[in-house]
Amino acid sequence: MKILAINGGSSSFKCRLDDIHGDPPSAPPAPLWEMHFDLAPGALDRALHSVPGPIDVVGHRIVHGGPKYRQTTRITEEVRAAIAAEVEVAPTHNQFELEAIDCAGRVFANVPQVAVFDAAFHVTLQPEAYVYPGPHDWLALGIRRYGFHGVSFQYATRRAGEILGTDSPRLVICHLGNGASIAAVRDGKSVDTTMGFTPLEGLMMGTRSGSIDPGIVIYLIRHRGYTAAQLDQILNRESGLLGVSGVSADMREILAAIEQGNDRAGLAFDIYLHRVCGGIGAMLAATDGADAIVFTGGVGENCAPLRDRVRQQLRGLLGNARELVIHAEEEWEIVRECFKIESHSAR
Repeated sequence: MKILAINGGSSSFKCRLDDIHGDPPSAPPAPLWEMHFDLAPGALDRALHSVPGPIDVVGHRIVHGGPKYRQTTRITEEVRAAIAAEVEVAPTHNQFELEAIDCAGRVFANVPQVAVFDAAFHVTLQPEAYVYPGPHDWLALGIRRYGFHGVSFQYATRRAGEILGTDSPRLVICHLGNGASIAAVRDGKSVDTTMGFTPLEGLMMGTRSGSIDPGIVIYLIRHRGYTAAQLDQILNRESGLLGVSGVSADMREILAAIEQGNDRAGLAFDIYLHRVCGGIGAMLAATDGADAIVFTGGVGENCAPLRDRVRQQLRGLLGNARELVIHAEEEWEIVRECFKIESHSAR
């Protein structure tokens, strides 16, 4: 079965093609084809036209499927409509993912497409972790904590268990990239996470603010005349590392600016570190300690200074927890999910 995985993030697309015969292995083999490119007009169309040979299924990482779609599923018009309905709450993701679905439909006519939902890993959250302390009526409106980066967390959970030699490790997994969140995992299941109703909650990120006092939003509306669209732009695209540093959303450029004596870049790094450590502490409370703390994602894997500072700052809390750096394999996890659902439907 030839499976094309399309992983649309907030700033780029990653694609890989695999030919799977029998149950896919846990770790990814060499792909038949792969490509990674930044968002740009026509880039995805050009990439998909370069995919070699016929394919059997296209799988997409979908950040938000709302309250109804929380598990991997074939994409129908109804499913597409549900993804479109969540564009407002996942503005930097769902719209690009819809464009990927439509583009793949044009390039690979009549090939089935599958949605692999980021929130699926967090369906095991209990009410105390997913219900917001607002009016209870919010739940009926679908306003609750969903959690995201689930495709990455799912792979990291399985890989960490293999490394540690157990199916039920207590893990704190830090997915740190342009988007960032942390999950608490116990017995292979998510018990808490830092992202919530949208991918805006939680940690400081590349261009996203993460959690702020909601009173700030009320103040800006009442006293500065901000509109919802302006606040969306500011909080999702002009905050985080970029907003504080004034330099970049890229941690590599932040570190380079620090080396040149840029104080705002230094402040951005310190806030990022502070928020990550706070998130890890909260997740440690949810797992009652950890067998390992896992770093994944572009920043998590490649920013050794951040990992060093986290270890120093949390040495009293981490105890004997191992530190694991696990390469993010979201595209391979999409392939595995597609094989699972397509194999089942073929029976």
